Amino acid sequence: MTQVKRALLTGITGQDGSYLSEFLLERGYEVHGIIRRTSTFNTDRIDHIYEDPHVEGARLFLHYGDLNDGTTLRRILEAVQPTEIYNLGAQSHVRVSFDAPEYTVDTVGTGTLRLLEAVRDYQQRTGIQVRFYQAGSSEMFGLVQAVPQTETTPFYPRSPYACAKVFAHWITVNYRESYDLFACNGILFNHESPRRGETFVTRKITRALARIVAGQQKKLYLGNLDAKRDWGYAKDYVQAMWLMLQQEKPDDYVIATGETHSIREFLDVAFRYVNLDWQDYVEFDERYLRPTEVELLIGDPAKAKQALGWEPSVTFEQLVNLMVEADLKAQGLVPLNGSVPQINQEFATVR
Repeated sequence: MTQVKRALLTGITGQDGSYLSEFLLERGYEVHGIIRRTSTFNTDRIDHIYEDPHVEGARLFLHYGDLNDGTTLRRILEAVQPTEIYNLGAQSHVRVSFDAPEYTVDTVGTGTLRLLEAVRDYQQRTGIQVRFYQAGSSEMFGLVQAVPQTETTPFYPRSPYACAKVFAHWITVNYRESYDLFACNGILFNHESPRRGETFVTRKITRALARIVAGQQKKLYLGNLDAKRDWGYAKDYVQAMWLMLQQEKPDDYVIATGETHSIREFLDVAFRYVNLDWQDYVEFDERYLRPTEVELLIGDPAKAKQALGWEPSVTFEQLVNLMVEADLKAQGLVPLNGSVPQINQEFATVR
C-alpha cells in the first residue's frame, strides 16, 4: 500500500499557500495548514478547496497556531506527522515592516527558528526525515551587489522584513549543515496573481483600475514608480517550491523570470488593457516611500532551470492582463470581446 504524502504549511491562507495547497492536493497529498485564530474568517483563498474534516475522504485540514508560539508548533507537528513542511507564513509587507519591526522579525526570523527546532527534535526522536522548505525573498539582496542576482550574490537587506528573511535563510542553512536536515531555501523574486494581497503594489494597481472603470474611484496614490522588479506568476512559483523538496539533496535556488520591469511599466500595461492613460489617474504620495528603497531586483534562474527543470510559463504582460481581468470581473465587468491579452474597448456589466 502506497503511503500518503502529508504536507504541513504555514501561511496556508496567503497567496502562495492557497496555490500550493491546490498543487499538492492534485498530486494526492494530505494537506495540513496552520492558521491564526481571529474573530473573523480569513480563509477566502482556500474556501473553494476546503471540506469538512468529518467528511470521508477529506484531505485538507486546518490547525490553529502561530509562528510566535513554539509550543503549539511542536504539538501540531506531533499530531500531523508530516513528511514535508513549507514555511510560507510571515508578516510579508515590506513597508509595514518599518512600522512593526519587532513583530515582523519575531514572526519571520525567530518564527523560522522555532519551526526548525520543532522539526529537529521531532526528527531526532522519531527517525522520520522531514523535508523543509523555507520561503526566502529577493528583498534579501536589497542594495544589489551584482546584476542579475544568483544564489551566490551577497545579501544587503534594506528593511526589517528583509533582515529577518536573511536570518531565516542562514538559520535554515545552519540547521541543514548541523543536524543533517533536508532543508531548502527558495529565494523567490516577486510573484503575483489575482490572489495577491490588496495592499501590495501590483494588486493595488489592478484593483484600483477596475474600480476606476466601474466609476467607484477617481485616483490611485502610489510611492516610488521607478523601482524595478522581477515579476512572475505565483502559480508557477509554488511548483518550484515542491520541486526543491523532491530532489536527492537539499539546496538553495533562485526562482525568477530573468526580466525586470518598473512600476511605471506595470501601470502602462495595466491601463493600456482598458485604453486609459495611467498618468491621468495616478498621484504621488510620499507616505508610500520606504525609509530605504530597493531600486532594482532581477534574478538569474539558471540553476533552477538546470537542476529542477523549472521555467516560468507566464510573461510579464500576460501576468498583468490576467490580474486586470480578474479584478474587472470582481467588479462585475467583463470585456465585450473576450480574451486576456486583447486590449478591450468596451465592458459589459455582469448582472
